[in-house]
Amino acid sequence: MEKQPVLQFVGVLHGDITRREDAPKNYTESERIGSLEIFPEYAEALDGIVAGQTIVVLFWLHQAARDVLKVHPRGDHSRPLRGVFATRSPFRPNPVGISELKVLAMHGSRLEVSGVDILDGTPVIDIKKKTD
Repeated sequence: MEKQPVLQFVGVLHGDITRREDAPKNYTESERIGSLEIFPEYAEALDGIVAGQTIVVLFWLHQAARDVLKVHPRGDHSRPLRGVFATRSPFRPNPVGISELKVLAMHGSRLEVSGVDILDGTPVIDIKKKTD
């Protein structure tokens, strides 16, 4: 029997966005500040991340609908419905979100970041270095 993949959350986002309707449509439109709390067992994986750098963060959009396959892009009903794979909609079969966040400061395993467009309490799946 094949083993099922297991998704490990490595942390959680803390910020001031508590309602989906208050979230910017994309990280490129946000100057909001928040923090990534990385769980202690993954703190060592932060070695090499420094203030001033931009990181790519993958999130598990735990409040997003998973049964929606078509949306109006950016919630604009004047635009025709599109398949979710052709949009950045949070509604999708596997609700993985991606943001590019600028690291403002490091406090142990907590990263202060700007560009937040994700709800407070959203689980962090992974962090990657942004390539130039």
